Formats: sequence, C-alpha cells, structure tokens
Amino acid sequence: MMRALILGGTADANSLAAVVSRAGIDAIYSYGGRTHAPAEQPLPTRIGGFGGVSSLADYLRRERITHVIDATHPFAAEMSRNAIAACTQTATPLLALERAPWDKTPGDRWIEVADVAAAVVALPENPARVFLAIGRQHIAPFGTRPQHAYTLRFVDPSAETLPLPDADVIVSRGPFTLEGELETLRARHIEWIVARNSGGTGARAKLDAARALGLPVIMITRPPLPDRPRVDSVSQVMEWLGHRTCLGA
Repeated sequence: MMRALILGGTADANSLAAVVSRAGIDAIYSYGGRTHAPAEQPLPTRIGGFGGVSSLADYLRRERITHVIDATHPFAAEMSRNAIAACTQTATPLLALERAPWDKTPGDRWIEVADVAAAVVALPENPARVFLAIGRQHIAPFGTRPQHAYTLRFVDPSAETLPLPDADVIVSRGPFTLEGELETLRARHIEWIVARNSGGTGARAKLDAARALGLPVIMITRPPLPDRPRVDSVSQVMEWLGHRTCLGA
C-alpha cells in the first residue's frame, strides 16, 4: 500500500500536496521548521528536521513510507543529500521535484559565484545599498562588510539581533510582482542585489526589476548534488505515483 513522504517548504511542494490530497493518496508533508508560521497543508504535517541520515531512514521504516518526493528548496542541499542516502539505505523510491534554475537573459548584469562566501567577496569595497535576497540563515558572513547598507526580506519577523550594523528588514511573503519589486528597489535606492538561483516564478520579479534598472546581481549558483531522478512539474510526480488521472486543478 502506498504511503508518500513529501519533503516540502516550497510553493511547488504546496501545489503537490494539494493535488496529492485530492487524489486521496496517503501522504505526510514535512517542513524543515525554519518558517515560524508555515502555510497550512491539506495533508498530515510534521515540522522539524529528522536528525541525519540514520534517523530519516528509521522514520521511513517506522512510518512505512513507500515513496519520497524531495520538493525542498534547491539550496536545502543537506536535506537532499540525507534523503538520497536514507532512501538508498531503505530501498525507498525517491523523486526530486526541482524547479529549473533561472537563465541569464540579455540585459542582465549577473556576477555568478559558487557560494555565500564568494558573494561577500564580490561586493564592492565602497559603501553601497545592497538587497540581500538570500534568507536569514545566510546573512552572517555579510557582517564582514559592514560598510554597506543592507535591505533584507524575511517571511517572518526576526526576533534575533542581526549581525549587520545597518540593516532594513522587510517582512513579506511572495510571490512578488515586477511593479512591487521596482518600487522596493527604487524606494530604498538599491545599488546591488545578492540572490540565490532558486528558479521558479515567485521570486523572479526582483531579477526582472534589476534588469529594468540596470542593477548588478551577484547570483549564487546551486550547490552540487548526487545524481537522482528529478522532474520539474507536479503532473510528472503524479505520473510517477501512478495517478495520471488525478491532476485536476
């Protein structure tokens, strides 16, 4: 009997959960726990990490999981690696639902770097107004460049003291529009953007706005992962689960 585990936390995972629920598939939705007020799901939900490969493997056995769909953020590399290892240990079929990365288009001023540390180095020496669109867990390294004025955008208010001496925090949840991003960048006189190549449509607007304004974007490329089966649409996941006729709106 089928029982699926969706490793979620993304808009793609939320869309998948809705379709899986409508199809009547027995499934569990798992959040990593970094968002204080995650979106409600139509499936039974667990919140928090698994504690590593062996603990995840134990969970798969205990809950009798037959299929795992990794629909985590493209930069949640540790979770994805753990899922690959745990599914290998337990012989559990694994499929990644992974959105395609953004491609550079004419007019984009991208500086592509491998990681956050390289993004810090790529910032200019002279003080600038920088929009950090990278998530709260990655901002600490930018404290070594305190001459800049940073704008941050979080889904939840931050209860922690930020490691940046000059930081303006926006609390907002996407998807974002081109008009809204243009207003944000202009109002805060942003001169540089630091972003991760997450792909998808919900956060694309900031890149379109940067192109329109001629702003440079330091683009962090995705971390490498071991080979694994992957698709980029909910319909393909449902086909993998054997529910081709349950893809209705």
